[in-house]
Amino acid sequence: MNNPIINNILLFIGLLFFQILIFNNINLFGYLNPFPYIAYIILFPYRKERSLLLISSFLLGLSLDFFADSGGVHAASLLFIAYFRLTFVRLILRKFESEYISFQLNTISFDKLIFYFFILILIHHFLMFGLEYFDINAIWPIIKRTIFSSIFTLLIVTFGYYLFVNSKK
Repeated sequence: MNNPIINNILLFIGLLFFQILIFNNINLFGYLNPFPYIAYIILFPYRKERSLLLISSFLLGLSLDFFADSGGVHAASLLFIAYFRLTFVRLILRKFESEYISFQLNTISFDKLIFYFFILILIHHFLMFGLEYFDINAIWPIIKRTIFSSIFTLLIVTFGYYLFVNSKK
């Protein structure tokens, strides 16, 4: 489909259902929990209004919190990443505000793309697990779960990106 509004709605619903039905039930070795719903923020068009991204990210996080009974950790961490996404683009990918109009993920190199994905995923996971534990004495379990889950999520998001998004271009 060529309609970006329909594509974003389908991406929102698809990631929500996959996270609720499949990925919330994966817990490998007690540390590997994939959260590929962050792909919604990564793939959201950079030319769109920021307020639409913030509202839809909050709704995605709130929906996940409702089904996972997680008390707002998904909504808070997604909202943080959505708010600072353009800052990360500017810092990591060296893009400026004037370039956002024509910027697309498929125009950057593989290593920068993976690094960009990994930084967003790592920060999201650290915030989410930090809010989930909310105890400074649990810093090592937070770091361990953050690193392992981030790598697992990165593999899933990268595979999905090249399978579904980049193959259309």
